[in-house]
This record gives sequence, C-alpha cells and structure tokens, in this order.
Amino acid sequence: MPNSKTQGLTALLSRLKHYRFNLGMSIISNILVSIFTVVSIPLFQPFLEILFDTASDPNITKPEDANISELINYHLAQLINTSGRHKALLYACLFIVIVFFLKNIFRYFAAFFMVKVRNGIITDIRKELFNKFLNLPLSYISENRKGDLMSRLTTDVVEIEWSILNMIDYLFKSPIIIIGCVAYMIYVSPPLTLFVLALMIFTVVIIGGISKTLKKSSTQVQQHLSNINSITEETLGGLRIIKGFNAENHQLQKFNHENSGFYSSLNKLLYRRELSSPLSEFLGITLVTILLWYGGNQVLDENLNAAAFLTYIFAFFSVIEPSKSLSTAYYNIQKGKAALERVDDILNTDGEYNDVNSKKEKIDFNKEISLEHVTFSYDQENLVIDDFNLIIPKGKIVALVGSSGAGKSTLVDLIPRFRIYDSGSIKIDGRDILKLDLRTLRSLFGIVTQDAVLFNDSIRNNISFGENYTNEQIIEAAKIANIHDFIVSLPDAYDTNIGDRGMKLSGGQRQRLTIARAILRNPPILILDEATSALDSESEKLVQQALERVMKSRTSIIIAHRLSTIKGADTIVVMENGKIVEQGTHENLLEIDGFYKKFVEMQSFA
Repeated sequence: MPNSKTQGLTALLSRLKHYRFNLGMSIISNILVSIFTVVSIPLFQPFLEILFDTASDPNITKPEDANISELINYHLAQLINTSGRHKALLYACLFIVIVFFLKNIFRYFAAFFMVKVRNGIITDIRKELFNKFLNLPLSYISENRKGDLMSRLTTDVVEIEWSILNMIDYLFKSPIIIIGCVAYMIYVSPPLTLFVLALMIFTVVIIGGISKTLKKSSTQVQQHLSNINSITEETLGGLRIIKGFNAENHQLQKFNHENSGFYSSLNKLLYRRELSSPLSEFLGITLVTILLWYGGNQVLDENLNAAAFLTYIFAFFSVIEPSKSLSTAYYNIQKGKAALERVDDILNTDGEYNDVNSKKEKIDFNKEISLEHVTFSYDQENLVIDDFNLIIPKGKIVALVGSSGAGKSTLVDLIPRFRIYDSGSIKIDGRDILKLDLRTLRSLFGIVTQDAVLFNDSIRNNISFGENYTNEQIIEAAKIANIHDFIVSLPDAYDTNIGDRGMKLSGGQRQRLTIARAILRNPPILILDEATSALDSESEKLVQQALERVMKSRTSIIIAHRLSTIKGADTIVVMENGKIVEQGTHENLLEIDGFYKKFVEMQSFA
C-alpha cells in the first residue's frame, strides 16, 4: 500500500488535471526543446569538418544504406563543391543559429504555459486550506497554535511551489535530452560512452546519498519556522499583557530558543545542499578528464574522427546540465515533501461539514430544546458535563450560573455543535442536532460571547457580517444595542474602520457592536455568554433593558456571573462540576438557601 507521503505527492500531481491545456502545451514545448537540443549537437560536426578541412573529397558519390555520418559527409561535400568552403561554413553557422533560436523560443513557451499551472495549483491549495480552516472543528483550533496553522498557509505553500512545482519542467525535458544525447554518444563511440555512464552512475549514487538526509532536516526547519510564527502571533496579540507584566525578556527567550533551533537546522540543511554543487563539479571535471584522456588516445590512434570527438564532448556537456537538473529536482522534491505533508495534515483532517448523515432541511423552531443525559469531556476521562438533563421551552429565558469551571460555556457550545457531546442527546423539536445540517442548525442562533470578536473592517460590515441588510435595519440594531449615538459621532460614522479586533474601540463599545450583530440576525434562539460583562454600569443597564425587550419573543440562554442581569429569567440553572445542583426562579432559589443564595450574598445583592 502507498504510504501517506506518497499519497500526498500523488494528490498534488493529480491537481495538474485541472490545467490540462497549459500542461499539455508546456509538455509539447519541452519535448521540442529537447529535440532541438539533441539535433543541435550533430550540427557542429560539419562546421568542425569544414574548419579542419576533413570533409570528403569532391568525387564522393551518395552511398547506399548510408548511416547518418556518411550522409552528412556526402551533403557537406556537395555543398562545398557547389558553393565553396567559405559559403558552406556560413550556411552551417546559419543553420546552427536557426536551430538554437527555435530551441529557445520553445523553451520560453514551455515556461510561459507552466506559469499558470504552478500559480493555479498554489492558488487552489491556499483556497482549500483557508476553506478547511473555516471548516475545522473548534476543538482542533484550540489544540493547535494559530501561528502554526498560518505558517502552513503561507510558508509551506510557497515551499511546495519552489521545491516541487518548479521541478515539473525538468521532469519532462531533462530525460529526453539525456536519452537523446546518450544515444548520440553511443553512436559515436560505445566504449567511450560506457566509461561516461559508469562514472555518471557513481556520481548519482553519491549525490543521492546526500539527498536522503535532506527531508528530515527540511522538516525540522519548517517546524522551527512554524513555531517562530506562532510566538510572533502570540506576542503581537498579547503585547499589552507582556508589557504590563514586564515579560519582554521571557518572550524574547522563547523566541530566541526557536530562532536558534531554526538557525542550527537551516545550517545543517544548507551544508548538505551546498555540498552537492562542488561535489558534482569535482566529479564532473574528473569525468571530463577521463573522457579527454581516453577519447584523445582514440583520436591519436585514428580510431575516432577529431570532429566527431569534439562533437561527442559537446554532447557530454549537454547531458551534464539536465542531469544536474534532475538531481536538483530530486533534492527539491525531498525538501518540499516536508511542507507538503504539513499541508496535507490539515487538508486530510475531518471537518465539521463532512457528516453525510446530516439532512439539509429547513428547521422551524416551534417547541423546545431538550438535553437528555448529556455527557462531555475534553480528554475522555474527566467529565466536564455529567449526565445533564434540561428542557428549554420556546420563548423562555434560561440562565446558567455557577462558579468558574462549572461547565456553563462548554454546555452552550454543545447546542450549536461547536463541540460534539460524548453521549446522550440534544434535540430541537424532537430532532437530534447531530442529524441536522450544520449550517441550517446554526442559522437558528444569535451568539454574543464574553470576548467581543470583531474584524478589521467598518462598523457597518461588522454589524451586518456576512449578510445583506438595509441601512435602516443596521441602524435600528445599533440603537437597540445602545451604540448608535456613539457611531454617528465618529467622522465616518458607520463606515469607520475599527482596526484589528476592534482595538480602536473601548471594551464596552466592542461588546455592544457584537450585541447589535446578534440582534440584526433576528434569530429565534439567543445565546448570551457573559454578554454584558465588559459594559460599564450605565451601558449595562441600557443594553440590559434592550435585551429584555428583544428576548421577550425569543428563546434565550444566558450565562452570567452578574446575577443582577438574570433576575427576570424564567428558569435559573445552577451548575457545579457539570451537573445541575439547583433549578428554579430567582425567588424560589433564594428560599432554598443553597448555592444560588450564596452567590447572591457574595455579590451583596438582596
């Protein structure tokens, strides 16, 4: 069975089928380049014979069953007889120029058509990777560093282009040139060619041994570079905290550790790579020396024509370049496989939307959300949600309270399938959410999280986010979220860019924008995970009043540490260690004198 490494390379090459025309034209052009390269070699023999005055005598007759050399001699003699030696030399030179002109024209065409193939495949891979990022489960994102994932989209993809796709030309062109040149060399002198081939094989074996160690070194280089990107991304994102805790040296040490590892691994990689070039040159010149000694003796012994021998040397040098190209291609492919495997690791990961059992049907939320014996754990050992049972009727407000780590946020992640529960069932109107189309399921929810997630875009686009709403609808949502007056006070109003992650705004302003975004979607179910935690007291009161008006017609699930915000909830669920320990209204729970009352007393709330 082919291993995953071979499958990755096969999958990459299979993408070529989407660019059949350009690839076909490039292959044809490369074949013509190869043909003209091989044809150009014998053309030098007539030129040399004219210079050395070894062309056949004027009385030569056309031989029957002549080989190529005899035919060249015959036509060359006729040309000299009719036009003279100087004109024959001019014609030979012109013919050489024409052949080399055609060779380089098709060489350009080969590169021209391959541009679209290389860039197209790389563009497709980037598109697939980014789409895969959007499709990856939240659990995968939380377990892997964002900088590492970004490195695969940028650095690794570029490495694939330079190390593998740039080598495709050589795979089609070099073998034909090598075969053609070697065939001509065998035709001129089989014994001489035997010496050449033996030494070439010896050279390939040595260089191949060096190349085997390159892939491992390349993998280490890519991993260190990925870690550098991750540390840089984390540092830029947390610069305020780093400076606030005077932790610059700590981050610098982490960066220097990875940077030093990258330095050492890259040195090892480049040492091996740079060794191949001088080693190849030394072995090549040794080969040429043996060739000159052996061939020169054959010429001196009159076993080989001098012009033919010089043409043979030209053929040999024509073999060296494509041979080195193939050797380089082999090295680069080994180097590029490391990056290819890192990209394939993402592309082959199961995404959220791969469930063939999901039914793409319209969902109308009419009755209730039911959670029955739901359990969930992050590590398959310690339960975060333990045998959880709850009914959330349509139109009701359910609040989840409890100490940090009680499982509140994890529970609300299970309902829109941000995470998959281990056992039990979660149903909407009696239909298991695992059997519903994921996009359709999530269209039921409007979500406001504790961390205000915004994007480097205008206020308008952040509120409408992915949908087309009228200006009036956007303004109305902003008014409900108590952010409209602030927006219109800005120079560009709703077209104001809020910067990376909304950092141009205060924490309360960012949170109100996310609330406006959720309100604008007009979903039947609202999930508010500490939605008012970043607001000051005045804004909290205004937004809470707006949310209460909005929630009257919707099913709402609220997570709150500020218990003053959930007094009006229809049901308050108190959680501890993933279980329900108390459940009821605000008044009922105060009478129980249990967990909830203690929470209330700790917040000095009566």
